[in-house]
Amino acid sequence: MRKMTKALMGMSSALVLSTAIPGMAKADELTLCWAAWDPANALVELSKDFTAATGTTMKFEFVPWPNFADRILNELNSGGKLCDLLIGDSQWIGGSAENGYYVKLNDFFDKEGIKMSDFAEAAVNAYSTWPKGTPNYWALPAMGDANGWFYRKDWFAKPELQAEFKEKYGRDLGPPRSWDELRQVAEFFTGREIDGQKVYGAAIFTERASEGITMGATSALYPYGFKYEQTGGKYDMDGAVNSADAVAGLEAYKALYKCCQPPGYTDSYMGEGLDAFKSGQVAMAMNWFAFFPGLHKDEKVGGDKIGFFVNPKQKVAASTLGGQGMSVVANTDNMDGALAYIKWFAQPDVQKKWWALGGYAVHNAVLNDPSFKASQPFAADFLVAMNQVQDFWQEPSYAILLQAMQKRLHDYVVADQGTAQEALDSLVNDWKEIFEDEGKL
Repeated sequence: MRKMTKALMGMSSALVLSTAIPGMAKADELTLCWAAWDPANALVELSKDFTAATGTTMKFEFVPWPNFADRILNELNSGGKLCDLLIGDSQWIGGSAENGYYVKLNDFFDKEGIKMSDFAEAAVNAYSTWPKGTPNYWALPAMGDANGWFYRKDWFAKPELQAEFKEKYGRDLGPPRSWDELRQVAEFFTGREIDGQKVYGAAIFTERASEGITMGATSALYPYGFKYEQTGGKYDMDGAVNSADAVAGLEAYKALYKCCQPPGYTDSYMGEGLDAFKSGQVAMAMNWFAFFPGLHKDEKVGGDKIGFFVNPKQKVAASTLGGQGMSVVANTDNMDGALAYIKWFAQPDVQKKWWALGGYAVHNAVLNDPSFKASQPFAADFLVAMNQVQDFWQEPSYAILLQAMQKRLHDYVVADQGTAQEALDSLVNDWKEIFEDEGKL
């Protein structure tokens, strides 16, 4: 069934691409599909300018994150016509390119003078290219993102806590710079009573069903030296995925979970982590930069009560990549209008407004502006994070690869089964089997 779908979609894509590509052709209506979260609301506001400029009515299909992948990938697989434009996860790009779900945009970019060199290199590689890192573009970088951290700045500033921490650890209580320091700070806060409530050190990702624990654990694995392959593109995973450094990283993540996660947070992801922080349960929390503007505006925990920091390093500086590119769906009946939206969105002035509204623009005209770092309290950290991001497999089989990692990590970290070495050794075997079935090993 998969091969048949690929062949049919490839034919569809070829037919679509033979169509002439205009500059700013008008469509009566376009539907853009994305996840339902704060940046999507900002995009609705931004897109009013596109409607004003072109007369095109913009419709939006925003799907809650837990259902986003299933809903939209089923739409693509079935050849549906719901989406003209899609802001899809970076992991989807390999399968969507090879199966003909996305339009290859190279000729359009060349014709319209859209240069990928105008966008952050890491974002282009992750959100636009397939094969990864090659000049074959299937999306325009739309929403930069990485997994970062926020903390109760007001708690950290309490004089009595500052003094106690300094006496115990010989340094000031502040945002941790390494995973070792992260564990120390989390343990320091866990079990304390602050503002009449028992608190815990950190809210981290443990969700099993979709991608949560993988996105969380890699925030420890990458800084400790975890790699997917010893040689890029060779699928030589032994000694990389299950290296001594990778084992140490996974052990560090489990240690943080065991010592300092709030009770009951055994299947938590974005929403649960935000709830734990907003309700005053935790001193620190990991989550995507996409949520930071809303957190900073929060009446209870925002403003001068909140601080932000980039994912701590250990052996290397690394952050888990989030974010998405914007693609034209090959099956659209509104090809000209969809391409016109891409052209409009790529303009530097539009990108600047996108950032101002709460979207994470990765256009160099935004990132290299001298005022950018001071434009938001998390802007400087975002720049650091985007220069050190690492991403999960973008292979067409990414969903099966992800399911295997979700199971192995959750079984070890949350269910307390086996050792970190056993979990990663088993993961290597899982992945070998998948790549063998695909003829890549």
